[in-house]
Amino acid sequence: MAAAHMGVIGLAVMGQNLALNIQEQGFQVAVYNRTTARTEDFIQGPAAGSGIRACHSLEELVAALQRPRRILLMVQAGKAVDGVLEQLAPLLEPGDILIDGGNSHFRHTERRAAILQASDLLWVGCGISGGEEGARRGPSLMPGGAAEAWPALQPVFEAIAAKVDGQPCCRWIGPGGAGHFVKMVHNGIEYGDMQLIAEAYHLLRDVLQLNVAELGEVFARWNEGPLQSFLIEITARIMAVADDDGLPLIDKILDAAGAKGTGQWTVTAALELGVPLTLIAEAVQARMLSAHIDSRRTAAQHLISVRPARVLDRRQVLAWVHDALYAAKIVSYAQGFQLLQEASRAYDWSLDLAGIARIWRGGCIIRSRFLDDLAAAYDSDPQLDSPLPTPFFAEALLQAEQGWRQAVRLGIDQHLPLPATGAALNFFDGYRCARLPANLIQAQRDYFGAHTYERVDRPRGRFFHSDWTAQTPRNTNPTGIPGHD
Repeated sequence: MAAAHMGVIGLAVMGQNLALNIQEQGFQVAVYNRTTARTEDFIQGPAAGSGIRACHSLEELVAALQRPRRILLMVQAGKAVDGVLEQLAPLLEPGDILIDGGNSHFRHTERRAAILQASDLLWVGCGISGGEEGARRGPSLMPGGAAEAWPALQPVFEAIAAKVDGQPCCRWIGPGGAGHFVKMVHNGIEYGDMQLIAEAYHLLRDVLQLNVAELGEVFARWNEGPLQSFLIEITARIMAVADDDGLPLIDKILDAAGAKGTGQWTVTAALELGVPLTLIAEAVQARMLSAHIDSRRTAAQHLISVRPARVLDRRQVLAWVHDALYAAKIVSYAQGFQLLQEASRAYDWSLDLAGIARIWRGGCIIRSRFLDDLAAAYDSDPQLDSPLPTPFFAEALLQAEQGWRQAVRLGIDQHLPLPATGAALNFFDGYRCARLPANLIQAQRDYFGAHTYERVDRPRGRFFHSDWTAQTPRNTNPTGIPGHD
């Protein structure tokens, strides 16, 4: 029997679908799962007749693969990855390639790479987006790590990836943990995108009293315009699904959103690098708040206030919410790419941000219509800090601004939380504000902690300190008006 081209360890749904995808692209696959019964169920079920080879031990899997061995790990991130490596690494030979296809933290990817490098084994951290369907039909792939591994992986990965305009949604991202970092930021943007859509849904459902069928029609219509994206598309589909009793399934789902940590990691990385990731941070916090169901229900009974009555034009409100969602969505992606740019500089990764935007056009969860425009912005200036001032995005934001503000006002007026939409607007206003009140904050810091400050009338990089208590106070009430001192 000919040696297999690729091994897959871990046969949950993602691992199964990737194995089937690889096999269908003409590469022989050997698979292994710690639980033998799952391996047999896969071979006798979804993989029946496919030619995929079942292995019942790691030794058997290693023996079944051609050199250099290419082994994709699709196991739960964390201790499970380390556990597999401890058993697998001693069985391998220099030049063999291990790929972690889970959502591992990029620092863990770098740690594992350093450990395996001592044995001349090549470690690749590969972000994979697209969920179960993407894994089966074509995901977006973000491999990074040992560059020597890429020539052996490129034919397989480009074959199984989603295609847009004939181009695979896959590219080599960079060294170290770059691949998993980019996937982490992808997931952070995903958090923001999902929260924004949920806030739009909340406004339309609560303020306009649209029923689920009407909401489905709205989102389906929006998906035909500038908001076209995978998440808008599936939102429309969700609204069309009925439960066994014929009523909308969405209304039966508990309002507590889960999370697996990648959004929080993204926010932490932004804090470490000094990047204002405000929208995504609010999206993460909103999920946390949603989990406190009992507290929220108690508060709803005691913190009652009367909403002002308003006569609203349905068409106008729909336009406001549409524009708010579009503008805030742009900010979500812009903040994510600002984080990627800063990480690229800080970690010396030389990330191709235009290329990353392009591989997110297909297969992945955050694929959206304006990713081509995002790629074009970074084609024009690869060192761009943020795409927001570029012509396409500046025009889109300014055109949507008034509707965006009206939607946020409406949420405040009707007591509806819009944490991500509002955070995006605040970021937009702060980002384009030539002079912020941070001079006062810096004066306060210097007053109580001698932290120094820079001056507007001196070159940047020169720092000053004042003895604030020794200064003669100015007349703080020159008008003499009571209460103004």
